[in-house]
Amino acid sequence: MTFANMALLAAAFTTALIAGLFYAYSCSVNPGLGKLTDANYLSAMQSINREILNPVFFMSFMGTLVLLPLSTWLQYNPSAPLRFYLLLGATLVYGVGTFGVTFFGNVPLNNALDAFHIPSASPEALSRQRTLFENSWNQLHGIRTVANAIALILVLLACIVGNSKSAG
Repeated sequence: MTFANMALLAAAFTTALIAGLFYAYSCSVNPGLGKLTDANYLSAMQSINREILNPVFFMSFMGTLVLLPLSTWLQYNPSAPLRFYLLLGATLVYGVGTFGVTFFGNVPLNNALDAFHIPSASPEALSRQRTLFENSWNQLHGIRTVANAIALILVLLACIVGNSKSAG
């Protein structure tokens, strides 16, 4: 196996890990949290947002941001460009739709929530904070989930298409 194909396999793996994480949030974590009271919802999201900042998450989330463009560059072949263009598309979709939305959308919301002191808040303040956070965060999460799924499909297609003159 060539280095280029090992990098492609690693990119596919990390892209799939993040797609799975976001999918799990969408179909189980977010609906479950949505049923909690305001104080419990906000506390749970603070806890989750703090705990996800760990090396295992960063390895896959940031690793994908590095591995996709690396794979794109390594797979460039002017005589058979389809794999390159699929990976370029995956890189752009992940970079903007997953990483960009997370960094410029979800993270600022997480930071604002982290600064909110739940124990001293009134019921009205808790409700207001939840309203400010939950709908926006879930909408942004939906965007990054779809973007990551599209990036994964593009990477998987790149894995199965040929990249040489002899491939068919």
